[in-house]
Amino acid sequence: MATVKLIQNKDASPEVLAVFEDIRKTRGTDFINNFWRALATDPVHLKNTWHEIKSTMSGGSIDDMVKEMVYIAVSTANGCSYCIHSHTAAAKAKGMTDEQHAELMRIIGLAGKTNQLVNAMQVPVDEVFLA
Repeated sequence: MATVKLIQNKDASPEVLAVFEDIRKTRGTDFINNFWRALATDPVHLKNTWHEIKSTMSGGSIDDMVKEMVYIAVSTANGCSYCIHSHTAAAKAKGMTDEQHAELMRIIGLAGKTNQLVNAMQVPVDEVFLA
């Protein structure tokens, strides 16, 4: 259960409706998900977060599907079920196959395991790896 009200269109301010409309237009859908509806309790936060996501998650030098896959990995590390599900759906919509998803799960599992091992053993970073 959400800790904030999920703002429905009928209850939304003009500022919120403008962001919702941009989300619909940008994504080519009428669907506004619960994340945006929760953020709409603070129109400034909603607008700023949408702008950041819109500018970061499309275009640039990294493929959009790869960005979604990275988002899945980070969301897994942070234990965010909502983001794991929403970005898995987005990655699949951008072409991620079941085979790629399975491989991603193996990578996430392996990275988690090796991160824990390195942390447990406090392995010093090799000088050649230091940026």
